[in-house]
Amino acid sequence: MPPRFFIPALTVVGRPVPMPEDEATHLRRVLRLGTGDTVAVFDGRGAEYLARVEEVTSRLTIVRPYEAIPTIPEPAVALTVAQALLKGRKFDDVVRDVTMVGAVAVQPILTARTEARTRDAERWARVAVASAKQCRRAVVPEVRAPVPFHEVLHDRSVLKLLLVEPSAAGAGSGLRQVEESPSPATALLAVGPEGGWADPEVEAAQAAGFIAVTLGRRTLRADAVVVSAVSVLQYIWGEF
Repeated sequence: MPPRFFIPALTVVGRPVPMPEDEATHLRRVLRLGTGDTVAVFDGRGAEYLARVEEVTSRLTIVRPYEAIPTIPEPAVALTVAQALLKGRKFDDVVRDVTMVGAVAVQPILTARTEARTRDAERWARVAVASAKQCRRAVVPEVRAPVPFHEVLHDRSVLKLLLVEPSAAGAGSGLRQVEESPSPATALLAVGPEGGWADPEVEAAQAAGFIAVTLGRRTLRADAVVVSAVSVLQYIWGEF
């Protein structure tokens, strides 16, 4: 397959379109491509095309899409991941990984035990694009601005899940409840910070209709547990 480039301004086959500056720079300076070369371009909303490079200058690179490319189907369940901010660049890893496994949106959240205060939504958006390009996904998930945890309690997803510590009472039965229920159209998975959820947060979430779930007896790292949880949910919903 030809190299892939993200062009959110794509409209219709046959109409030339300028590449975003960062993508054009990668095409020219890194891959050393030029006029006449064939590339793949996608709009981040599910469409992908073969395209021909028509113009390359230091100021402008134009491609012309000419043939639609079949894309990998998106998961049937539109899953939003609400992840507490993490220390360092760990949140980058969360965005990268949940993009690969099919989340439609990432909602950074601030919790009682959140220590990190990084709010670099622009960088996270770039991470999502890079991950979609690498895994050949044609949809780039929305990366939202951070909000306090209480703002996601009233999310309107059909199914709302709270990932909790293995020691949490009744959490093991929550995953069985998911397995025994029909697949929802939309779902939200909330994942806490390194220090875990505060008790009042768990109580508030359950009062708002969240189901507490756990992945077993082991305590996993906050930046690793989320991709494991999403993968398990995708398996339950028949995505593998």
